[in-house]
Amino acid sequence: MIRHRIEVRGVVQGVGFRPFVYTLAVRLGLTGWVSNDADGVHAEVQGAGPAIEQFVAALRSDAPPLAVVEAVESVAVPCQEDTGFRIAPSDGSGRPSTLVSPDVATCGDCLRELFDPNDRRYRYPFNNCTNCGPRYTIIQGVPYDRPSTTMAGFPMCGPCRIEYEDPTNRRFHAQPVACPVCGPRLSLPVETVVQRLLAGDIVAIKGLGGYHLAVDATQDAAVARLRQRKMREEKPFAVMVPDLATAEKLCHVTPADRRALLAAEAPIVLMASRGSLAPSVAPGNRSLGLFLPYTPLHHLLMRDVGRPLVMTSGNRTDEPIVYQDGDRRLDDIADVMLVHDRPIHIRTDDSIVRTFRDAPTVQRRARGFVPRAVRVPEGRLPGLAVGAELKNTICLLRGSHAFLSHHIGDLENHEAYRSFEQAIEHLQRLFDIELRWIAHDLHPEYLSTKWAQDRDLPLMGIQHHHAHIASCLADNGHPGPVIGIALDGLGFGTDGTIWGGEFLVADLRDFERRGWLSRVRMPGGAAAIKAPWRMALSWLEATFGQALPALPPVGQHPEQDLVLQAARQGINAPLTSSMGRLFDAVSAILGVREVISYEGQAAIELEQHADPDETGSYAVPLRDLDGGSFEVSGEDLIRHVVSDRLDGAPGPVVAARFHHAVADAILAGAERLKSLHGLSTVALSGGVFQNLRLLTGTVERLEAHGFTALCHRQVPCNDGGISLGQAVVASRRATGPAGPT
Repeated sequence: MIRHRIEVRGVVQGVGFRPFVYTLAVRLGLTGWVSNDADGVHAEVQGAGPAIEQFVAALRSDAPPLAVVEAVESVAVPCQEDTGFRIAPSDGSGRPSTLVSPDVATCGDCLRELFDPNDRRYRYPFNNCTNCGPRYTIIQGVPYDRPSTTMAGFPMCGPCRIEYEDPTNRRFHAQPVACPVCGPRLSLPVETVVQRLLAGDIVAIKGLGGYHLAVDATQDAAVARLRQRKMREEKPFAVMVPDLATAEKLCHVTPADRRALLAAEAPIVLMASRGSLAPSVAPGNRSLGLFLPYTPLHHLLMRDVGRPLVMTSGNRTDEPIVYQDGDRRLDDIADVMLVHDRPIHIRTDDSIVRTFRDAPTVQRRARGFVPRAVRVPEGRLPGLAVGAELKNTICLLRGSHAFLSHHIGDLENHEAYRSFEQAIEHLQRLFDIELRWIAHDLHPEYLSTKWAQDRDLPLMGIQHHHAHIASCLADNGHPGPVIGIALDGLGFGTDGTIWGGEFLVADLRDFERRGWLSRVRMPGGAAAIKAPWRMALSWLEATFGQALPALPPVGQHPEQDLVLQAARQGINAPLTSSMGRLFDAVSAILGVREVISYEGQAAIELEQHADPDETGSYAVPLRDLDGGSFEVSGEDLIRHVVSDRLDGAPGPVVAARFHHAVADAILAGAERLKSLHGLSTVALSGGVFQNLRLLTGTVERLEAHGFTALCHRQVPCNDGGISLGQAVVASRRATGPAGPT
């Protein structure tokens, strides 16, 4: 007879781990106890040696489906007098270091109860158990017990209490457990809401992490009215579908897409559209974002409506989602409000993924993924990275865990800035992290940078594109050094110009900039982002000088002369090596998109415009510069594009050749750096690599020439992943000889 004290760390609270331990111990004839504490789950078990060995092994191999077991430590302790095995009360002492589960889509067992007329939770919109339901959006502190959640105000009825206290029940210590007698309630009957949706009304629905705006996706007039009220001109809406069969009617669903749709995270999945919904759902876009119901309320609505619903974030364009009941910003958008009385503690938008090479890549990381930690190299000093200005996320780092926040958005919006501050406070309190440093972008005007500079802590400025590459390395568990290729819209460079087409040699601490896209002026600064025709004129002027080719509609704008003058004289026209702005320019030159209504629209439509069967490309030379650096000749690219267009080549053919040429240029740059530095691993990051055609072509070329290509999976390649890169670089520098500055 021996006794062992066992510590289990990871995502082991709120996922049914203690009842799993209880059942396992009873089955093996062990005595003792199990409890939650600030570090995770701890237990003492007593019995025969082989049974304890089997018990410890099963903690990893047979853990509940939502558990993530990172460490199991077992030490011998003196035997005690025990009678049976019990679940002890949680120990809330000590500094919390346990991990927290994300919100999880409704499980099969709860779904069967939801539609079983004989079950006491029949059609109850808040049904859940230890295997599903709200987690991150309701938790206020750890250990994860009911008093530390927004369910604290709902005392359990007798039957719910019996389930909650029964270790053999799947609702044992399911903190949001409830039923129609004692749990949250809706403000309107589901049947009334269904009637309003079928009548073409816009319904604001309070969900898991905030409000959705819902409308029948088959009624074009209703969808168009939502666009007008929400002030969202053209950006595609996400669509919730009742089931997988409906998804397959609307989109070309690959096996990888199917797995992503059915995953516990229940993200929005971007797929190739079959074009069978109202035109206003995704105007001019060949992709569609679909997702399945992930709460009991969604399942009830979708079962009763029986058709696809636009289910978009409950906000005005560029604002964060509404999540508090007193917020009136949806009053003049929605025709009816469906509210419930369970408070949402932290707003969390829907996640977005796109599958690449048979696996999902996260485009927006939020509900279902947050606050799942990304494992990174151990850092001795905990700290905070505050991210970029657009697609902002923040990241707190403690030990080997990087806690990346939910998607926050554009910090220039007041509500988004408040959400940014709330996310910092919430994650810091949830994981009890005492900050020793703050990492920020080098751009002096970013509000995240200014926020960091107002704090009385050591600061570390991390270059934007180095953070991109470091984020990709952390995502892949690779220490570097690698060839880093960072392509995006803009990022402040160490030379004071705007970078965005960068070839780096980088690791998790330092980088060298060895190549870049040739630089042009950005006429009007930020105005050029919303008006790709400005970048088209700038690139045409840089390529052809005074002899501008006649390319309607570019060259027919009333402001053309002023824009060209600004480009030639450098007046409010910063230099940029941005690949994203080059894609914008080509989109305008080909007449695809001259003015955008949402970020990245010109490049997205250029990708979709490209002929999928075209295999041609353009020769793009690398120009040698002093010190062994090089420059990718964007002027040659523009010259080829213009020549093809003047010769009458179809726009889709030219767009495809342009994509191929950029991929060829990336390969040429990688081969140059391989010959100089002996590196054969390439990390690809930056928002331009959201372009699946470019990403696919680049990876195929690199692998065909003996390179290993690292792509993002867990975190976005866009600026939503910047904070992770900042955190790992700052951690390395903070523990090095120089320390933070």
